[in-house]
Amino acid sequence: MQTKKIIQFSSIFVLSIFLFSCDKDYNTLGADIIGDNHYTFGTPDTEATVIAYNEDFGVVQSNNLVVNPLGIYKNTALGKQTAHFATQVLLSEPVPTFTIIDEDRDPEILDVTLYVPYFSTRGTTTDEVTTYTLDSVYGTSKIKLSIYENGYLMRDFDPASNFTAAQKYFSDQTNDFEVNKRGAAPDGISVANGERLNNGENVKDNDEFFFDATQIAETTTDEDGEETTTRSAPGIYLKLNKAFFQKKIIDGYIQGKLVNNNVFRDYFRGLYFKIEDSPAEPNGSNSLAMINFKAGKITINYEEDKAVDGQEEPDRVKKSMVLSLAGNTVSLLNQERTSNYQAVLANASSALGDEKLYVNGGAGSMTIIDLFARDVSGESAELEEYRAKDWLINEASLTFRIDRDLMGNNQEPYRVYLYDLNNNRPIIDYYGDQTVSATKPKFGKRIHSGIIVKEDGKGTYYKIRLTNHISRLFKNPDSTNVRLGLVVTESIAIVDNYETKNQTASGLKKVPLASVLNPLGTVLYGSKSSVPLDKRLKLEIYYTKPD
Repeated sequence: MQTKKIIQFSSIFVLSIFLFSCDKDYNTLGADIIGDNHYTFGTPDTEATVIAYNEDFGVVQSNNLVVNPLGIYKNTALGKQTAHFATQVLLSEPVPTFTIIDEDRDPEILDVTLYVPYFSTRGTTTDEVTTYTLDSVYGTSKIKLSIYENGYLMRDFDPASNFTAAQKYFSDQTNDFEVNKRGAAPDGISVANGERLNNGENVKDNDEFFFDATQIAETTTDEDGEETTTRSAPGIYLKLNKAFFQKKIIDGYIQGKLVNNNVFRDYFRGLYFKIEDSPAEPNGSNSLAMINFKAGKITINYEEDKAVDGQEEPDRVKKSMVLSLAGNTVSLLNQERTSNYQAVLANASSALGDEKLYVNGGAGSMTIIDLFARDVSGESAELEEYRAKDWLINEASLTFRIDRDLMGNNQEPYRVYLYDLNNNRPIIDYYGDQTVSATKPKFGKRIHSGIIVKEDGKGTYYKIRLTNHISRLFKNPDSTNVRLGLVVTESIAIVDNYETKNQTASGLKKVPLASVLNPLGTVLYGSKSSVPLDKRLKLEIYYTKPD
């Protein structure tokens, strides 16, 4: 067998990090130490008042994410999350053309393949076969995957804004896509609630689908009998109903529906990926992957006539066309929360703080933090007392200890993100941390941190340094003691925000996008006085005081 072409996809999801300085106080430490004042080192201060409580996101904006979850994920402390997905489909060629010489001999579709690569790390290669390790896959069970034509129109612009603002779609809109899904009739015609498009006999393509780490290899034979093997990185790789695409693409071309993408998007509104428990899993499915669907494509192989001078009947030649999974997308998230999780969110106390903090991604929840007994306007008598001490801050940090018993063996978030909740932006320490990761920018800013610390393979705590934030509060009387927010993050490089569908109980209208991207969650010990001291959330301030 001769290998002519090898297709390989990069497995690392790379995002650009912007790093810049925005405050003159970054380099004040050295300037303050050198001078006429004499300082002695004090003991760490842990007496500052910290109030931390839970906040439910409710429904979150989830369209056009850079990565999307697909599958079912169960967390014994938080519950079950099912992640469906919908995407538009676009023509890769501006104006595709088919050759039709005889009206009775239309082009004929031979097969249709959907391919969406996973995030993966390449291993060794032996006899042209490469091993891979999948990234961002949680669980190994089988799931039921059904792919339908999407019948729900996803607009670019919101008609409520006179089409001046981008249209937003939200995590709770599964039913809009479910009731409008379309499949194939026996003759391939698109019909409401028709047969799913991945309806082949191979159950690995539908009822017993799983995220397979095996390299994909497909061998084709040309007209001369020569074989070509195409190798690709692991991904969703399955055959779709060719009769459906015969009607949708070939008949659509004849009807003038493929003249441009504006017409095509309204004619073929995309695909809807529906997820259910697999019948092969008696205890239910538990497997979810983060996927970059924008890298996916649908390859349509077909044959059509080729005119030859002096030949009464044209030859048939094989060709292919590609549809990209581009345009608008939406992540559709269904959460079935545990009763304890629901109760904690329903009884959150902004006055006393909560015993347990449920920090959960997707359409989940976060923690709100008030420092120094601030009131609703940000005023704090306690902060004024600290300012009067004239301390020089050497380091300040918040340590969030994980409830290891509640978390059990659940998958834990790699990182949490602390931000200025009043202004929906990072705190000053984020910008001041110039540490980077050469291969994975989302792992940068390691001094500011928020990275999980493990012991015996399980998470113990997350520690976040906010030295400059506290120093600025102490030194600058005009600095605002803002509310802080804590969320899980998919990438520390992403600091944009998405909207909530409804204002939250504490008045939030936005949540960090990186939290929406992350399907994982954790349970932390809170700040309430009933929490044992060795586990309680506290602000630790290391300082130097004047003699």
